[in-house]
Amino acid sequence: MPFDNEKHQGISEFFARNPEEADREFFGRIAHSDRRGFLGGAGLATVGAMLGLSIPFHRNMPQGLIPAAFAAEDVLVGKDGLTLLNDRPINAETPPHFLDDDITPTNRHFIRNNGIPPEDVDPASWTLTVDGLVDQEMTLSIDDLRNQFEVVTMALVIECGGNGRAFFNPPAKGNQWTLGAVGCSNWTGVRLKDVLEKAGVKSNVVYTAHYGADGHLSGDTSKLPISRGVPIAKALTDDVLIAFEMNGGALHPQNGAPLRLVVPGWPGSCSQKWLTRIQLRDQVHDGPKMTGTSYRVPNRSVAPGEEVAKEDFVIIERMPVKSLITSQENNSEIGQEIEVRGHAWSGDRTVDRVDLSIDFGATWLTAELDAPVNSGAWQNWRQTVTFPKAGYYEVWARAMDSAGVMQPFAIDWNPKGYLNNTMHRVALRVG
Repeated sequence: MPFDNEKHQGISEFFARNPEEADREFFGRIAHSDRRGFLGGAGLATVGAMLGLSIPFHRNMPQGLIPAAFAAEDVLVGKDGLTLLNDRPINAETPPHFLDDDITPTNRHFIRNNGIPPEDVDPASWTLTVDGLVDQEMTLSIDDLRNQFEVVTMALVIECGGNGRAFFNPPAKGNQWTLGAVGCSNWTGVRLKDVLEKAGVKSNVVYTAHYGADGHLSGDTSKLPISRGVPIAKALTDDVLIAFEMNGGALHPQNGAPLRLVVPGWPGSCSQKWLTRIQLRDQVHDGPKMTGTSYRVPNRSVAPGEEVAKEDFVIIERMPVKSLITSQENNSEIGQEIEVRGHAWSGDRTVDRVDLSIDFGATWLTAELDAPVNSGAWQNWRQTVTFPKAGYYEVWARAMDSAGVMQPFAIDWNPKGYLNNTMHRVALRVG
């Protein structure tokens, strides 16, 4: 299976599937017998060949580190125009003007990893275990999922809970996402609800627990990088999927191939990638990134920079109302009349209205807003805007959801930089 960039096969996937053949294709020789795949500690000779130089301090390189010399190019194979924020773990966002499609293409969907992606991602041998407080434990192959349950395709929003973190002041620690840690792709799979109901949900179940095959950054196989869950009521809704296809094809390796959860409207961390196990528990799950301050916000408004006790943090559930302008890049030069387009979404709710302003909020124009194509999808909107004369303008967008909650001009600060849903502003220069 030669490397085929036309089909957007990532280097990590190619090396993971057949490292010896990958080495022959790239470098014309057999790989070292102890190599563990490109992202799992590539052989020194391979990395050196890619750099064209020896690496004097190679013994200090952490497992899974992609040299910065080619990180953005090679880690993001199969992704178009994404901005790499971190290569260990790999995290990359999509500039808003690359999110203009009604349905986010696979090559434009953002990447959020917490650990090192697994090497063996063969769909034919992949299994999912469902256990814990169930009547019947099950171990299912992907073929079992396809054959035993109704297969559905849904457009579903995944958004990182930290999207917008870069705009907090004082700064919050973590990946400095701006606006592009969001996407709405078509996901094909089976309803989590159907699988859990077949296993039999015991009456005392409170929460799900999700487990993936990715490795901890330390290389310690006894540690998990992330294991989150959701209340059982959320797990039993109709738009939470166990997905094995993305936009009609295989999942991208950095988007969880070959199996993942998609939990729309809640933080993307709930949508476990490389899914191997779902456990039902009689308590709130306490896996990695479920306790302490991870994916939690203070239970009250706090002053910027204020210290908040851990017991005063609450778990994030639904994501807030938000809109995004996608038709024009920031600081674009335009004519006097344009169509402004974008998307809007609001956790488990729908969006009732999107307004635009070109005069810094003095007046507002209501945009044409589509209904969601299904529960859990974002809503596309558009409006023709005429600028009175040449000059500098900003287009502001704000959405209001079905509960009457309006997207704000600014939000309260929180220590972890979560849930930033301030209005999107795009600068335009009218000639």
